[in-house]
Amino acid sequence: MALESVDIQSKLQETFGDHVKYFRTEYDMFVLEADVDVVYNVIKFLKEEPSLNFNFLTDLCGVHYPDSDVNEQFCVVYHLHNWYENKRIRVKAYLNGSNPEVKSVVSLFNCANWMERETFDFYGIIFEGHPNLVRILNMDEMTSFPMRKEFPMEDSGRTDKDDRFFGRTINNLSI
Repeated sequence: MALESVDIQSKLQETFGDHVKYFRTEYDMFVLEADVDVVYNVIKFLKEEPSLNFNFLTDLCGVHYPDSDVNEQFCVVYHLHNWYENKRIRVKAYLNGSNPEVKSVVSLFNCANWMERETFDFYGIIFEGHPNLVRILNMDEMTSFPMRKEFPMEDSGRTDKDDRFFGRTINNLSI
């Protein structure tokens, strides 16, 4: 019997109630949102429940929504894959902007180690219980998190980034 999205939703709602919500399909992938305080348990359930068997974490990343409510300024997105049924699922957990913290899933998936470090490095999201939460790509001395929206995209002093060189002009005026 094929694993259907309605079955996944039913099992999650039976187990977690109102802590899991906004079930939908986006681009042929089943998506849900979980409260930050239960997202670890949701991921664990999706992995260990024999009828679900989402045994592979394909991706974990962060998103910054600076204009959102303070309780939803950051999001951690988990992509899981059930190899046997070839079914994928996306789980989102929104975090508080002033204190973006979520429990680490490294104990469930070893591959989450570097994914969580990269998310910390670029967004400043703290993964509680991570075995070595230090910067992975940026310099250790860096005090900002470059994927946050308040971080400037370009160095304004660079002349090689002039808009005219990239065809961004209106009526021969640089925009």
